[in-house]
Amino acid sequence: MEKTNTFMTVVDVMECLEVSESKAYRIIRLLNKELKEKGYIVIPGRVSRQYFNERFYGITKPDEEVSDNAGL
Repeated sequence: MEKTNTFMTVVDVMECLEVSESKAYRIIRLLNKELKEKGYIVIPGRVSRQYFNERFYGITKPDEEVSDNAGL
């Protein structure tokens, strides 16, 4: 069984997005800044895999379905 880490490192972001190391660090800093502004504790140089997937791919948890008819 493959273990999936909760956090992504700069290498993970580089491989996932096929970007340079400096670009990956900029992305991590941006995402961590957003999380910090929302009141979350962040770890420099790492980003939440869940938040990364939400921001880049619009992927949410299975119990958080996105609906076009929200509130209707």
